Amino acid sequence: MWSRISSPLGVGRTSFYWRSLFTMQLKTSEFQSLFTDGLSGLAELFGKQQHELRIAGGAVRDLLSGKRPEDVDFATTATPEEMKQMFQTAGIRMINNKGEKHGTITARLHNENFEVTTLRVDVQTDGRHAEVEFTTDWQKDAERRDLTINSMFLGLDGTLYDYFKGYEDLQNRKVRFVGSAEKRIQEDYLRILRYFRFYGRVALAPDDHEPATLVAIKENGRGLAAISGERICVELKKMVVGNHAAHLLELMYSLELAQYIGLPPDGNVEEMKRVWQNAKDHSPKPMTILAALFRRPEEVEKMDLRLKVSREEKTLALFLVKYRRELRKSEDNPNSLKPFTDFIIDSRELDSQSKVCELLKYQGEEKLLAELSRWSIPRFPVSGHDLRRMGVTSGKEIGATLQELRDIWKKSRYQMDKDELLSYVKS
Repeated sequence: MWSRISSPLGVGRTSFYWRSLFTMQLKTSEFQSLFTDGLSGLAELFGKQQHELRIAGGAVRDLLSGKRPEDVDFATTATPEEMKQMFQTAGIRMINNKGEKHGTITARLHNENFEVTTLRVDVQTDGRHAEVEFTTDWQKDAERRDLTINSMFLGLDGTLYDYFKGYEDLQNRKVRFVGSAEKRIQEDYLRILRYFRFYGRVALAPDDHEPATLVAIKENGRGLAAISGERICVELKKMVVGNHAAHLLELMYSLELAQYIGLPPDGNVEEMKRVWQNAKDHSPKPMTILAALFRRPEEVEKMDLRLKVSREEKTLALFLVKYRRELRKSEDNPNSLKPFTDFIIDSRELDSQSKVCELLKYQGEEKLLAELSRWSIPRFPVSGHDLRRMGVTSGKEIGATLQELRDIWKKSRYQMDKDELLSYVKS
Protein backbone atom coordinates (compact mmCIF):
# COMPACT_ATOMS: atom_id res chain seq x y z
CA MET A 1 0.00 0.00 0.00
CA TRP A 2 1.23 3.48 -0.87
CA SER A 3 0.49 6.83 0.69
CA ARG A 4 2.06 10.11 -0.37
CA ILE A 5 3.42 12.78 1.92
CA SER A 6 2.55 16.43 1.46
CA SER A 7 5.04 18.98 0.33
CA PRO A 8 6.36 21.54 2.82
CA LEU A 9 6.36 23.97 -0.10
CA GLY A 10 2.58 23.88 -0.53
CA VAL A 11 -0.23 22.39 1.55
CA GLY A 12 -2.14 19.64 -0.19
CA ARG A 13 0.36 18.88 -2.93
CA THR A 14 0.97 15.14 -3.19
CA SER A 15 4.52 15.31 -4.48
CA PHE A 16 7.16 17.97 -4.72
CA TYR A 17 10.54 18.76 -6.18
CA TRP A 18 13.14 20.28 -3.95
CA ARG A 19 16.46 20.11 -5.70
CA SER A 20 14.56 17.68 -7.95
CA LEU A 21 13.54 15.56 -4.94
CA PHE A 22 10.46 13.34 -5.17
CA THR A 23 9.15 11.64 -2.05
CA MET A 24 6.41 9.20 -1.20
CA GLN A 25 5.62 6.76 1.57
CA LEU A 26 6.10 2.99 1.30
CA LYS A 27 4.05 0.67 3.48
CA THR A 28 4.29 -2.84 2.06
CA SER A 29 4.62 -6.24 3.68
CA GLU A 30 7.99 -6.72 1.96
CA PHE A 31 9.27 -3.52 3.56
CA GLN A 32 7.87 -4.36 6.99
CA SER A 33 9.44 -7.82 6.86
CA LEU A 34 12.92 -6.25 6.92
CA PHE A 35 12.47 -5.09 10.51
CA THR A 36 14.15 -7.90 12.38
CA ASP A 37 15.56 -7.47 15.88
CA GLY A 38 18.89 -6.67 14.27
CA LEU A 39 17.61 -3.85 12.06
CA SER A 40 15.47 -2.43 14.87
CA GLY A 41 18.54 -2.34 17.10
CA LEU A 42 20.62 -0.69 14.38
CA ALA A 43 17.96 1.96 13.75
CA GLU A 44 17.68 2.70 17.47
CA LEU A 45 21.45 3.12 17.80
CA PHE A 46 21.75 5.55 14.87
CA GLY A 47 18.68 7.45 16.06
CA LYS A 48 20.12 7.98 19.53
CA GLN A 49 23.27 9.49 18.02
CA GLN A 50 21.19 11.60 15.60
CA HIS A 51 22.75 10.08 12.50
CA GLU A 52 20.47 9.55 9.52
CA LEU A 53 20.23 5.95 8.28
CA ARG A 54 18.48 4.91 5.07
CA ILE A 55 18.22 1.84 2.85
CA ALA A 56 20.15 2.42 -0.37
CA GLY A 57 20.50 1.26 -3.96
CA GLY A 58 19.25 -2.06 -5.26
CA ALA A 59 17.22 -2.95 -2.18
CA VAL A 60 15.09 0.16 -2.73
CA ARG A 61 14.55 -0.81 -6.36
CA ASP A 62 13.47 -4.30 -5.35
CA LEU A 63 11.07 -3.05 -2.67
CA LEU A 64 9.46 -0.63 -5.12
CA SER A 65 9.03 -3.59 -7.50
CA GLY A 66 7.18 -5.56 -4.84
CA LYS A 67 10.11 -7.88 -4.08
CA ARG A 68 11.81 -8.59 -0.79
CA PRO A 69 15.51 -7.88 -1.41
CA GLU A 70 18.04 -10.61 -0.74
CA ASP A 71 20.70 -8.09 0.31
CA VAL A 72 20.07 -4.75 1.97
CA ASP A 73 22.70 -2.02 1.99
CA PHE A 74 22.45 1.08 4.15
CA ALA A 75 23.74 4.64 3.79
CA THR A 76 24.33 7.13 6.59
CA THR A 77 25.51 10.64 7.36
CA ALA A 78 27.82 9.22 10.04
CA THR A 79 31.50 8.97 9.16
CA PRO A 80 33.32 5.63 9.46
CA GLU A 81 35.07 6.85 12.62
CA GLU A 82 31.75 7.91 14.15
CA MET A 83 30.26 4.52 13.30
CA LYS A 84 33.21 2.64 14.80
CA GLN A 85 33.03 4.68 17.98
CA MET A 86 29.29 4.15 18.19
CA PHE A 87 29.52 0.40 17.68
CA GLN A 88 32.44 0.00 20.10
CA THR A 89 30.61 1.91 22.82
CA ALA A 90 27.52 -0.26 22.33
CA GLY A 91 29.60 -3.46 22.38
CA ILE A 92 28.67 -4.36 18.81
CA ARG A 93 31.13 -6.48 16.87
CA MET A 94 32.42 -5.17 13.54
CA ILE A 95 33.62 -7.51 10.79
CA ASN A 96 35.32 -7.27 7.41
CA ASN A 97 37.08 -3.89 7.52
CA LYS A 98 38.14 -4.06 3.84
CA GLY A 99 35.52 -1.49 2.86
CA GLU A 100 36.45 1.10 5.45
CA LYS A 101 38.59 3.08 2.99
CA HIS A 102 35.45 3.74 0.95
CA GLY A 103 33.31 4.39 3.99
CA THR A 104 31.77 0.96 4.62
CA ILE A 105 31.51 -0.54 8.10
CA THR A 106 29.90 -3.94 8.64
CA ALA A 107 28.30 -4.49 12.04
CA ARG A 108 26.85 -7.72 13.44
CA LEU A 109 23.67 -7.50 15.51
CA HIS A 110 21.45 -10.43 16.52
CA ASN A 111 23.37 -12.81 14.22
CA GLU A 112 22.84 -10.53 11.20
CA ASN A 113 25.41 -8.52 9.26
CA PHE A 114 24.57 -4.92 8.38
CA GLU A 115 26.72 -3.12 5.81
CA VAL A 116 26.53 0.64 6.34
CA THR A 117 28.31 3.15 4.09
CA THR A 118 28.96 6.83 4.69
CA LEU A 119 27.55 9.18 2.06
CA ARG A 120 30.32 10.07 -0.36
CA VAL A 121 31.29 11.78 -3.57
CA ASP A 122 33.87 10.58 -6.09
CA VAL A 123 36.57 13.25 -6.24
CA GLN A 124 38.74 11.40 -8.76
CA THR A 125 38.14 8.35 -10.95
CA ASP A 126 40.22 6.46 -13.51
CA GLY A 127 37.52 4.28 -15.03
CA ARG A 128 38.15 1.47 -12.54
CA HIS A 129 38.67 2.94 -9.08
CA ALA A 130 37.56 6.09 -7.30
CA GLU A 131 39.01 8.32 -4.61
CA VAL A 132 36.13 9.33 -2.38
CA GLU A 133 35.30 12.15 -0.04
CA PHE A 134 32.64 11.83 2.63
CA THR A 135 29.60 14.10 2.68
CA THR A 136 26.28 14.58 4.45
CA ASP A 137 24.47 15.53 1.25
CA TRP A 138 22.16 12.72 0.12
CA GLN A 139 21.71 14.14 -3.37
CA LYS A 140 25.46 14.25 -4.00
CA ASP A 141 25.71 10.59 -3.07
CA ALA A 142 22.78 9.75 -5.35
CA GLU A 143 24.42 11.70 -8.18
CA ARG A 144 27.56 9.50 -8.18
CA ARG A 145 25.54 6.27 -8.66
CA ASP A 146 25.19 4.56 -12.03
CA LEU A 147 21.51 4.25 -12.95
CA THR A 148 18.49 6.26 -11.85
CA ILE A 149 16.73 3.10 -10.62
CA ASN A 150 19.72 2.43 -8.32
CA SER A 151 20.05 5.98 -6.99
CA MET A 152 17.10 6.09 -4.59
CA PHE A 153 17.03 5.93 -0.79
CA LEU A 154 14.35 4.67 1.55
CA GLY A 155 14.01 5.98 5.08
CA LEU A 156 13.25 3.50 7.84
CA ASP A 157 9.89 5.22 8.23
CA GLY A 158 9.06 4.26 4.63
CA THR A 159 9.82 7.61 3.01
CA LEU A 160 11.25 7.34 -0.49
CA TYR A 161 13.90 9.89 -1.49
CA ASP A 162 14.27 10.07 -5.26
CA TYR A 163 16.46 12.79 -6.80
CA PHE A 164 16.68 11.61 -10.42
CA LYS A 165 13.24 10.24 -11.30
CA GLY A 166 14.27 6.69 -10.55
CA TYR A 167 10.79 5.73 -9.40
CA GLU A 168 9.28 7.11 -12.60
CA ASP A 169 11.81 5.18 -14.68
CA LEU A 170 11.10 2.02 -12.73
CA GLN A 171 7.36 2.39 -13.34
CA ASN A 172 7.99 3.03 -17.04
CA ARG A 173 10.53 0.16 -17.25
CA LYS A 174 13.24 2.54 -18.43
CA VAL A 175 16.95 2.10 -17.75
CA ARG A 176 18.86 5.39 -17.78
CA PHE A 177 22.15 6.62 -16.41
CA VAL A 178 22.13 9.31 -13.74
CA GLY A 179 22.85 12.53 -15.61
CA SER A 180 25.38 12.15 -18.43
CA ALA A 181 25.76 8.56 -19.65
CA GLU A 182 29.26 9.32 -20.92
CA LYS A 183 30.39 10.76 -17.59
CA ARG A 184 28.95 7.89 -15.56
CA ILE A 185 30.61 5.34 -17.87
CA GLN A 186 33.99 7.06 -17.77
CA GLU A 187 33.90 6.95 -13.97
CA ASP A 188 33.70 3.14 -14.13
CA TYR A 189 33.61 1.37 -17.48
CA LEU A 190 32.02 -1.70 -15.90
CA ARG A 191 28.81 0.35 -15.85
CA ILE A 192 28.42 -0.51 -19.53
CA LEU A 193 27.77 -4.13 -18.57
CA ARG A 194 25.68 -3.12 -15.58
CA TYR A 195 23.47 -1.15 -17.96
CA PHE A 196 22.86 -4.27 -20.04
CA ARG A 197 22.26 -6.45 -16.98
CA PHE A 198 19.67 -4.13 -15.50
CA TYR A 199 18.07 -3.59 -18.88
CA GLY A 200 17.38 -7.32 -18.90
CA ARG A 201 15.84 -7.12 -15.44
CA VAL A 202 13.71 -4.02 -15.90
CA ALA A 203 12.80 -3.30 -19.53
CA LEU A 204 9.74 -4.88 -21.12
CA ALA A 205 10.74 -4.46 -24.76
CA PRO A 206 14.01 -5.95 -26.05
CA ASP A 207 15.01 -2.84 -27.99
CA ASP A 208 13.93 0.28 -26.14
CA HIS A 209 17.30 1.96 -25.60
CA GLU A 210 17.91 5.68 -25.70
CA PRO A 211 20.07 6.32 -28.81
CA ALA A 212 22.37 8.67 -26.90
CA THR A 213 23.07 5.92 -24.36
CA LEU A 214 24.14 3.49 -27.07
CA VAL A 215 26.37 6.15 -28.63
CA ALA A 216 28.07 6.74 -25.28
CA ILE A 217 28.56 3.00 -24.80
CA LYS A 218 30.10 2.49 -28.24
CA GLU A 219 32.41 5.48 -27.94
CA ASN A 220 33.69 4.32 -24.54
CA GLY A 221 33.63 0.55 -25.03
CA ARG A 222 37.41 0.21 -25.25
CA GLY A 223 37.56 1.24 -21.60
CA LEU A 224 36.34 -2.25 -20.71
CA ALA A 225 39.77 -3.58 -21.69
CA ALA A 226 41.16 -2.19 -18.44
CA ILE A 227 38.50 -3.81 -16.23
CA SER A 228 39.45 -7.04 -14.49
CA GLY A 229 38.13 -10.24 -16.02
CA GLU A 230 36.58 -11.31 -12.73
CA ARG A 231 34.40 -8.19 -12.53
CA ILE A 232 33.38 -8.52 -16.18
CA CYS A 233 32.53 -12.19 -15.71
CA VAL A 234 30.16 -11.48 -12.81
CA GLU A 235 28.13 -8.98 -14.83
CA LEU A 236 28.19 -11.02 -18.03
CA LYS A 237 26.92 -14.21 -16.38
CA LYS A 238 24.04 -12.35 -14.73
CA MET A 239 23.10 -10.71 -18.02
CA VAL A 240 23.02 -13.83 -20.19
CA VAL A 241 20.46 -15.60 -18.00
CA GLY A 242 18.17 -12.55 -17.78
CA ASN A 243 15.47 -11.29 -20.10
CA HIS A 244 16.40 -10.17 -23.63
CA ALA A 245 19.81 -11.87 -23.34
CA ALA A 246 20.05 -12.77 -27.03
CA HIS A 247 19.18 -9.22 -28.08
CA LEU A 248 21.64 -7.74 -25.60
CA LEU A 249 24.51 -9.98 -26.68
CA GLU A 250 23.80 -9.20 -30.33
CA LEU A 251 23.71 -5.50 -29.46
CA MET A 252 27.04 -5.78 -27.67
CA TYR A 253 28.53 -7.23 -30.85
CA SER A 254 27.09 -4.44 -32.96
CA LEU A 255 28.60 -1.92 -30.52
CA GLU A 256 31.97 -3.69 -30.94
CA LEU A 257 32.37 -4.62 -27.27
CA ALA A 258 33.11 -8.35 -27.61
CA GLN A 259 36.85 -7.93 -28.21
CA TYR A 260 37.25 -6.15 -24.86
CA ILE A 261 35.40 -8.66 -22.67
CA GLY A 262 36.79 -12.03 -23.67
CA LEU A 263 34.20 -13.02 -26.26
CA PRO A 264 35.32 -14.03 -29.77
CA PRO A 265 35.26 -11.02 -32.13
CA ASP A 266 33.56 -13.13 -34.82
CA GLY A 267 31.27 -14.95 -32.42
CA ASN A 268 28.45 -17.04 -33.88
CA VAL A 269 25.64 -14.65 -32.98
CA GLU A 270 22.99 -16.51 -35.00
CA GLU A 271 23.81 -19.78 -33.22
CA MET A 272 23.63 -17.98 -29.87
CA LYS A 273 20.19 -16.55 -30.68
CA ARG A 274 18.93 -20.01 -31.60
CA VAL A 275 20.36 -21.61 -28.46
CA TRP A 276 18.94 -18.89 -26.23
CA GLN A 277 15.50 -19.48 -27.74
CA ASN A 278 15.89 -23.21 -27.09
CA ALA A 279 17.14 -22.90 -23.53
CA LYS A 280 15.67 -19.75 -22.00
CA ASP A 281 12.71 -21.46 -20.34
CA HIS A 282 14.85 -24.20 -18.77
CA SER A 283 17.20 -22.23 -16.51
CA PRO A 284 20.36 -22.65 -18.60
CA LYS A 285 23.72 -22.04 -17.03
CA PRO A 286 25.37 -18.84 -18.31
CA MET A 287 28.08 -20.80 -20.10
CA THR A 288 25.46 -22.77 -22.04
CA ILE A 289 24.40 -19.56 -23.77
CA LEU A 290 27.92 -18.16 -24.17
CA ALA A 291 29.26 -21.43 -25.59
CA ALA A 292 27.11 -20.93 -28.69
CA LEU A 293 29.32 -17.96 -29.62
CA PHE A 294 32.46 -20.12 -29.76
CA ARG A 295 33.27 -21.81 -33.04
CA ARG A 296 36.46 -23.53 -31.85
CA PRO A 297 37.90 -24.79 -28.52
CA GLU A 298 40.75 -22.27 -28.81
CA GLU A 299 38.22 -19.47 -28.36
CA VAL A 300 37.14 -20.98 -25.05
CA GLU A 301 40.78 -20.97 -23.92
CA LYS A 302 41.11 -17.28 -24.85
CA MET A 303 37.90 -16.47 -23.00
CA ASP A 304 39.24 -18.22 -19.90
CA LEU A 305 42.49 -16.24 -20.03
CA ARG A 306 40.51 -12.98 -20.05
CA LEU A 307 37.65 -13.78 -17.68
CA LYS A 308 39.24 -16.30 -15.28
CA VAL A 309 36.12 -18.46 -15.28
CA SER A 310 35.81 -21.41 -12.92
CA ARG A 311 37.12 -24.83 -13.93
CA GLU A 312 33.53 -26.11 -14.05
CA GLU A 313 32.48 -23.33 -16.41
CA LYS A 314 35.45 -23.83 -18.70
CA THR A 315 34.98 -27.60 -18.96
CA LEU A 316 31.26 -27.11 -19.67
CA ALA A 317 32.03 -24.70 -22.52
CA LEU A 318 34.61 -27.08 -23.98
CA PHE A 319 32.17 -29.98 -23.64
CA LEU A 320 29.39 -28.12 -25.46
CA VAL A 321 31.66 -26.94 -28.26
CA LYS A 322 32.94 -30.49 -28.77
CA TYR A 323 29.71 -32.49 -28.47
CA ARG A 324 26.94 -30.14 -29.68
CA ARG A 325 27.10 -31.84 -33.11
CA GLU A 326 28.58 -35.23 -32.13
CA LEU A 327 26.24 -36.26 -29.32
CA ARG A 328 22.68 -36.11 -30.62
CA LYS A 329 19.50 -38.16 -30.47
CA SER A 330 19.27 -41.21 -32.69
CA GLU A 331 17.57 -40.68 -36.03
CA ASP A 332 16.26 -44.25 -35.85
CA ASN A 333 14.78 -43.76 -32.39
CA PRO A 334 14.49 -40.01 -31.67
CA ASN A 335 12.61 -40.55 -28.41
CA SER A 336 15.35 -42.69 -26.89
CA LEU A 337 17.77 -41.41 -24.24
CA LYS A 338 20.21 -44.20 -25.04
CA PRO A 339 22.93 -42.14 -26.81
CA PHE A 340 23.01 -39.77 -23.85
CA THR A 341 22.81 -42.32 -21.05
CA ASP A 342 25.50 -44.43 -22.73
CA PHE A 343 27.73 -41.39 -22.87
CA ILE A 344 27.16 -40.66 -19.18
CA ILE A 345 27.88 -44.25 -18.17
CA ASP A 346 31.03 -44.40 -20.30
CA SER A 347 32.41 -41.07 -19.11
CA ARG A 348 32.33 -42.10 -15.43
CA GLU A 349 32.59 -38.41 -14.46
CA LEU A 350 30.57 -37.09 -11.53
CA ASP A 351 29.23 -34.09 -13.48
CA SER A 352 28.57 -35.85 -16.78
CA GLN A 353 24.80 -35.96 -16.32
CA SER A 354 24.70 -32.24 -15.54
CA LYS A 355 26.74 -31.47 -18.67
CA VAL A 356 24.50 -33.60 -20.88
CA CYS A 357 21.43 -31.82 -19.45
CA GLU A 358 22.97 -28.50 -20.51
CA LEU A 359 23.65 -30.02 -23.95
CA LEU A 360 19.98 -30.96 -24.30
CA LYS A 361 19.00 -27.41 -23.38
CA TYR A 362 21.45 -26.17 -26.01
CA GLN A 363 19.91 -28.48 -28.63
CA GLY A 364 16.33 -27.67 -27.66
CA GLU A 365 15.48 -31.28 -26.75
CA GLU A 366 12.83 -30.45 -24.19
CA LYS A 367 11.29 -33.91 -23.86
CA LEU A 368 14.63 -35.72 -23.56
CA LEU A 369 15.79 -33.12 -21.06
CA ALA A 370 12.79 -33.81 -18.83
CA GLU A 371 13.46 -37.56 -19.00
CA LEU A 372 17.17 -37.24 -18.30
CA SER A 373 16.51 -34.94 -15.34
CA ARG A 374 14.49 -37.75 -13.75
CA TRP A 375 17.00 -40.47 -14.65
CA SER A 376 19.37 -41.83 -12.00
CA ILE A 377 22.76 -43.16 -13.01
CA PRO A 378 22.76 -46.92 -12.36
CA ARG A 379 25.76 -48.46 -10.64
CA PHE A 380 27.74 -51.03 -12.60
CA PRO A 381 27.36 -54.12 -10.39
CA VAL A 382 30.68 -55.90 -11.09
CA SER A 383 34.08 -54.96 -9.68
CA GLY A 384 37.63 -56.18 -10.16
CA HIS A 385 37.35 -57.86 -6.76
CA ASP A 386 34.51 -60.01 -8.09
CA LEU A 387 36.71 -61.18 -10.99
CA ARG A 388 39.66 -61.99 -8.74
CA ARG A 389 37.42 -64.18 -6.65
CA MET A 390 36.66 -66.09 -9.87
CA GLY A 391 40.35 -66.60 -10.60
CA VAL A 392 41.03 -63.74 -13.00
CA THR A 393 44.33 -62.38 -11.72
CA SER A 394 45.96 -60.46 -14.56
CA GLY A 395 45.34 -56.72 -14.26
CA LYS A 396 45.17 -56.40 -18.03
CA GLU A 397 42.68 -59.25 -18.26
CA ILE A 398 40.56 -57.80 -15.45
CA GLY A 399 40.36 -54.47 -17.29
CA ALA A 400 39.41 -56.06 -20.59
CA THR A 401 36.81 -58.31 -18.95
CA LEU A 402 35.23 -55.43 -17.06
CA GLN A 403 34.90 -53.48 -20.32
CA GLU A 404 33.28 -56.46 -22.06
CA LEU A 405 30.83 -56.87 -19.20
CA ARG A 406 30.09 -53.15 -19.22
CA ASP A 407 29.19 -53.36 -22.93
CA ILE A 408 26.87 -56.32 -22.25
CA TRP A 409 25.30 -54.38 -19.36
CA LYS A 410 24.71 -51.34 -21.59
CA LYS A 411 22.97 -53.49 -24.21
CA SER A 412 20.63 -54.76 -21.49
CA ARG A 413 19.73 -51.12 -20.78
CA TYR A 414 21.57 -51.48 -17.45
CA GLN A 415 19.13 -54.13 -16.25
CA MET A 416 21.44 -57.15 -15.78
CA ASP A 417 22.57 -57.83 -12.21
CA LYS A 418 25.93 -59.08 -10.95
CA ASP A 419 25.12 -62.81 -11.16
CA GLU A 420 23.85 -62.51 -14.73
CA LEU A 421 26.98 -60.64 -15.82
CA LEU A 422 29.38 -62.97 -14.02
CA SER A 423 27.74 -65.94 -15.76
CA TYR A 424 29.39 -64.67 -18.97
CA VAL A 425 32.77 -64.97 -17.25
CA LYS A 426 32.05 -68.55 -16.16
CA SER A 427 31.07 -69.52 -19.66
